Amino acid sequence: MNATRVDEDFTSSVHVYEPHRAGLPRLGPYIRTLWQRRQFAAEMSRASIRAANTNTFFGQIWLVLNPLLLACVYYVLVTILRAGSMEDPAARFVHLCAGLFAFYYFSGAMQTGASSVVAGGKLLLNMSFPRLLLPLSAVRTAFFRFLPTMVVYIPIHLGFGQPLSWQMLLSPLFLLMLTVFGAGMAMIFATLQVYFRDTASFLPYFVRMWLYLSPVLWFPEDAPERFEPFMIFNPLYSMLGGWTDLLVRGQIPELSLWIAGAAWSLAAAVIGSLFFMSREREFVVRL
Repeated sequence: MNATRVDEDFTSSVHVYEPHRAGLPRLGPYIRTLWQRRQFAAEMSRASIRAANTNTFFGQIWLVLNPLLLACVYYVLVTILRAGSMEDPAARFVHLCAGLFAFYYFSGAMQTGASSVVAGGKLLLNMSFPRLLLPLSAVRTAFFRFLPTMVVYIPIHLGFGQPLSWQMLLSPLFLLMLTVFGAGMAMIFATLQVYFRDTASFLPYFVRMWLYLSPVLWFPEDAPERFEPFMIFNPLYSMLGGWTDLLVRGQIPELSLWIAGAAWSLAAAVIGSLFFMSREREFVVRL
């Protein structure tokens, strides 16, 4: 009799998880809650940084050394492919460093954000919070991993004889576009990875192809003429092109790059956030 009562005490509360009908939550309360829990996202980001040892001396060195070594590898590759016909190799190496540093910031934000929901499965089961904080936390982590590379970029810029100019002060605007675009892409791929786990295997190849199609290994004007009309469909063409024009060359980018960069970043943020929020109530039962 007593054993039956004890058993009933343990089984009287039953939690049943069922798929929730997809749809957007009420945006006003959701955004307010998102802002109120921003410290939660910041703490998750700090925990990720500590776990990766990126707040230690050698961790910071590797954050810089990895893209710098890649820049040297790609520089040798480009030199071989162009058979020594490069004009101003110093400017090209500086451009390569600036482009790679920014590109790996974007790819790190997108790929880490893409796996943030699946990796946080237990957190989703045990806590109630806006799930959008997960990819946003990943973007914050990628940003703080990017900052040491910019500390190293300035000596590279000056050491290779590139002048300083006031136009360089405008380069953070394109970095902001890149950040917003990366956050939007992180939200899209984070949602897709919940439903299609093979997204994690496909994404690195997609990122590598995107690198070769973007003005990192080459200057924007080096794009083949037959592909030039299609470059506007590559969001990174405008963002990285404007970033390197300002930071490396000290030139104001064409108006088309400003418009395209702002449009792509805004579109990715809006579509990504709405897509993520419309599916997030279903994440728990899918993990």
